[in-house]
Order: sequence, then C-alpha cells, then structure tokens
Amino acid sequence: MPDAQRPFDERATQDLHFDPANPRLAEFKVSAKTPEDEILKILWDTMDVAELVQSIASSGFFQHEPLMIVRENGRDVVVEGNRRLAAVKILTRPELASQNRWNIPTITESARKKLEKLPVISIERDKQWRFLGFKHVNGPAKWSSYAKATYIAEVHRDYKIPLADIAQQIGDRHNTVQRLYRGLMVLDQAEKLKVFDRDDSYNKKLAFSHLYTGLDYEGIAGFLKIKTKDEETDTPVPASNKKQLGEVLLWMYGSDKLKRPPVVQTQNPHLRYLDAALKSNEAVTALRDGADIMTAYELSRPSNEIFEEALVRAKRELQRAQGSISGGYTGSKDLLRLAGTVVELAEDVYDTMERKQPGLKRKRLTEEQ
Repeated sequence: MPDAQRPFDERATQDLHFDPANPRLAEFKVSAKTPEDEILKILWDTMDVAELVQSIASSGFFQHEPLMIVRENGRDVVVEGNRRLAAVKILTRPELASQNRWNIPTITESARKKLEKLPVISIERDKQWRFLGFKHVNGPAKWSSYAKATYIAEVHRDYKIPLADIAQQIGDRHNTVQRLYRGLMVLDQAEKLKVFDRDDSYNKKLAFSHLYTGLDYEGIAGFLKIKTKDEETDTPVPASNKKQLGEVLLWMYGSDKLKRPPVVQTQNPHLRYLDAALKSNEAVTALRDGADIMTAYELSRPSNEIFEEALVRAKRELQRAQGSISGGYTGSKDLLRLAGTVVELAEDVYDTMERKQPGLKRKRLTEEQ
C-alpha cells in the first residue's frame, strides 16, 4: 500500500514490461512477438537510454514521476516511461551491459535494491491518449514525426476520435495532427497498392518528415493530386495516380533492392528542388531517367533565372581573379589563352544582349550608367 510519502503504487521492476505498441518503436518494426531484450537494445541504440542510466545511477529514480502502466494479457505493460524502465533494467542486470558491451556506471548493492521496485500509476489505454498526446506530440518531450503520426492514427482508429478533436485536446494550432495523419496514410496506401515498401527504403531510418512536409508543397501535391489534409481519409491519393505515388516515394526514400539512393538527401534544399521539378514535364522525365535532383531542378527553372544567376556568378568570380592577379599570375601562356577565351565569351554575351535592346546606340553600358 502506498503511504503519505509515496502516493503511487509499486511494481517489481522484473514484472514490468516494455510496450511493443509504443509509437516510438513503430519505426523499428517491433511487434508483440519481439523479445524484450531486443526492444531493450533498440531503446539503448536509438533513444539515449545511456544518459538516463547515468542520471539514475547518480541520483536514483525520481519517485514522484511514476511509470504509467496498463494491465494486458496478465502483464503490467509500461505505456509511458519505457526509456526509464530500460535504464533501470540495465542497472539492475549488469550482465546485460556486459553482454552488449555497454559502458555503464557501477552502483552499490543498496542502490540496486532501491531500483527493484518502481512507482506506477495504472491507467486504461483509452484514457491516457490525451496526456501522452500533449506531452509527446505537441509538448515538451516530442517524439519523432513518424512516432507522432503512428500515435495519432491509433487514437483516431481505435478510439474513433476525430482528428480535429485530437488537435484540440493537445493544443495543436498548426494543423500538425492532420498533416502527420495524412502523411502516414499516404505510406499505408502506397504499401497496399504495392508501389512502396518501408522495409525497402535505401536508408535504415525513414525520413518521414520529408513526406508529410512535402505533401503541403504545390508541386508535389499537384503531381499526386492529393486530397486536402482536412479530409480524414485513409486513401489520400487517387488510385489513378498509383504510378506517381510510387515515383515520389522512390525519389524521397530510394530502394535498397534496386540499389538506388533517394534523390532527396536533405530536406533543405532537396525537398524544395523536388517540388520545383515536379512542376516541369521535362524535369519529371529526367528524374524518371535517373537524373540527380540538381539536374532535374535546373531543367525546371525559368531560363531568365538561370541566365541572371550565371551572369552574377561570373562577375563575382572575375572580381576574385582580378583581386589576386598580382600574386596569382606568373606569366603562364595557357592562363593567358584562357583569359582570352573568357573575353570572347563575355563580348559574345554582351553583343547578343545588346541586339535585344531596340533603339540602343552601340555603346557599352556598365552598372554605373
């Protein structure tokens, strides 16, 4: 029984189990059949459990921040606090750290004894989503975007909560809930249509933010003919755009089987480049032929933008050459010939531009004129 100093229930650490349905584990294909020691390794490798091990080893477990548990299939499953549970299990079972070559501090026997039981609060799954949603979707301890999307989809599907109500409950004022949900539904739809497989993505970790962010971009949305984020649908992309859906996901995530890396390597600027490319038929054809993102992007740009940018860059580089000529040029005839070619090209560009100025007398203009 909890006393006045410890208002929570307690459970033996060895009787507490990780939650295979935890949204943060969804990215790693964890299921109810995944062994607990494998889940522990995932938590250690990807979720900074080491820093919690250090903290708990030096200061103990904070008794007034209990783990949240549900009773399922005769077991106490931790729905909030899996990282802390992992840290305690490692400290109380040092043989695990030794087997996995994890560097952990040594604690005294009395400190280990204090970790054999942990404070808990029992709760029903359908009652805890508001707290977890605020804390991890829009609050101080944010999950990854994929974990957030998985959680939102589960609440929406399992508890029949409208997306607008989820957004209101967690204080979301930026359509994040709708955007995340739509992104996950696009992935699910692509897998059902067999044009994409999450397990086949070129990189081990799926950059989900590329997708849910990109779906708001005009070029990507238009290419897919995607429905608006306000529609609570599990089929955001028309079936007639099945091919385009597979192409977008291939360009974003690549394919391990095909040995094709994604053309979108970073969200900034590559996602914007892909968006621009998908507005141009020529650029789309280039992407389909295996062109890289910069080649496709350049094909999508208006000629006047490319010309002005090239001219400004040429001027800047010539100014650099001029500034270093006294010490940088030592009489090489090859460099002199190269400079002559530059002069000829510059004169040809200027003459062509001048001919496009009706009524202008042949007089070379400068920026000062």
